[in-house]
Amino acid sequence: MSRYEPLTQFLQNQPGRAVRLSFAQIEQIVGFKLPAAAQQERAWWSNAPADAEDKAWVAAGFRSEGVDLAAQELTFRRDASAERDEPAKIETGHHPLFGCMKGTVTIAPGVDLTEPADPDLADWIEKKYGPAP
Repeated sequence: MSRYEPLTQFLQNQPGRAVRLSFAQIEQIVGFKLPAAAQQERAWWSNAPADAEDKAWVAAGFRSEGVDLAAQELTFRRDASAERDEPAKIETGHHPLFGCMKGTVTIAPGVDLTEPADPDLADWIEKKYGPAP
C-alpha cells in the first residue's frame, strides 16, 4: 500500500468533477508532510503514474492541474478518459459484454470437462499429492 493511499480514497469519494486543495490540506489527508520538492517543483505534481504520489490521484481517476506553487495549492480534475473507460451498464444491471460469447464455443459430445486434459499430468499430480478426494 502506498503512503498516498489516503489521498486516493479521498479523491474517489469526491462527488464533483474537480477538487481544489492546498498543500496543507493534502498533508492532513495523507498524514505526513509533503517533501520539499512538492512545494518547489511543478514537475512533482505531474500525472506520470510511475511515481507513488502521481499514482495516488491517477488511480482515483484524477489529473492534477493548475499547480500554484506560490499559493501552494492545485486542482485535481476527474480524468475524462477514465470516465470513458468505465464499463457502461445496460438496464438489466449487467455489463454490456455479459453473454456476448454465447453460442461461440461448442463442446464435442462425450467430452468430460472435469477430466484432466493431460493424463500424464494427472498421474504426476496424483503421485505428488495423492489421489483426489
